[in-house]
Amino acid sequence: MVVARGTEGEVGVLAGHAPMLIRLAIGALRWRTADRWQAAVVDGGFLHVTSEGGTTRVDVLAAHAQLADEIDLAAAEARAEEARRRLEGREDAEARAELAKALARISVAGG
Repeated sequence: MVVARGTEGEVGVLAGHAPMLIRLAIGALRWRTADRWQAAVVDGGFLHVTSEGGTTRVDVLAAHAQLADEIDLAAAEARAEEARRRLEGREDAEARAELAKALARISVAGG
């Protein structure tokens, strides 16, 4: 099973899923292996699902992705604080995106 956050909401993919292509939002990407859940964070991108001959394949294309165990929680918290400071009293699309990326990393890292 794969669970991802698309721009239109959460999507779950099980074996035999219909083919699809979705645009990913900044957020968590989780997948289940035989014995445990694994997680990463993606900064947008695409998720492509194909099913053929009883096999379902999920491909993710993202410019930036990071596995949960590679996330530096302190650095993500510092990035979030810096983005919040940049947003005080004004609208800044770049700072808003940086804040979303930092918060996604904090969430995935368990912070």
